[in-house]
Amino acid sequence: MKKGIVNTLGWVSSLLGAALTLSAHASEGEVLVLLSSETSMELASGETIETGYYLNEFGIPAKALVDAGYKLVLATPKGNAPAVDQKSVTVDYFGGDETKLQSIKKFIANLPDINDTASFSEILAAGLDEFDAVFIPGGHAPLIDLANNPQVGEILRHFNRENKPTAAICHGPITLLSAQSEPKAYYKSLTTPSPVQAKNWIYDGYQMTIFSNPEEQVFESTLNGEKLNFYPAAAMSQAGGKMQFANAWQPKVVVDRELITGQNPFSDTLLAEKLLEMLAKEPNIKQ
Repeated sequence: MKKGIVNTLGWVSSLLGAALTLSAHASEGEVLVLLSSETSMELASGETIETGYYLNEFGIPAKALVDAGYKLVLATPKGNAPAVDQKSVTVDYFGGDETKLQSIKKFIANLPDINDTASFSEILAAGLDEFDAVFIPGGHAPLIDLANNPQVGEILRHFNRENKPTAAICHGPITLLSAQSEPKAYYKSLTTPSPVQAKNWIYDGYQMTIFSNPEEQVFESTLNGEKLNFYPAAAMSQAGGKMQFANAWQPKVVVDRELITGQNPFSDTLLAEKLLEMLAKEPNIKQ
């Protein structure tokens, strides 16, 4: 009799242990992260500079999401490994804290799919309903292959239609330009004297922010006389975005409906907070 009780108690204990383990590893949901496949950006003269994602703009919000229990699904146009912009690997973007910088580097390096992301084609084929939000880090790389990408437009229209959070930081908001009828034509016209009008842009009239003109001018001054093809803030305003900016290098996040945009690298923590707040208000359909 005692042996039977002991066996039963052991069985119950094992079940409780398994349940607690499952609970500890239960995911709050999944967040799609859109990153660029490219590492080289052409300037107005035809010269190129190396680029990629900014370490803190990706790592700080991404870690906040993971710490809150969300699973990240990384995707690029080509399904390749995204590159970090080496200009961002500095304590300047981590409050002077080398330990924090190294911690975020390690965090990103240990993400399961960082060296073999899903392609946008694979993401679209599998469907987008499982994702609770989409997050787009900055760095200049999104200007190359995310701002003029019809597949990105399809992804963004889904989150807009479903009223699910869409968060983008620094140059990441340039990606929003893909959610119009003819993103390639609009993007191409930005380098001409007569830019075309954005057509059926789903974010027309939204309050938003992006890396400001004064901040871009500071970056441009480091290019030894070279010029960018266009300023992102001007491109967003022309498309119909209602732009808001803080003083250069001050944190600024703008929330309008499902859209969350951050102005510059120093907006990383605030953007993460706003995204998590919005996710917390979404009904958890997985429970």
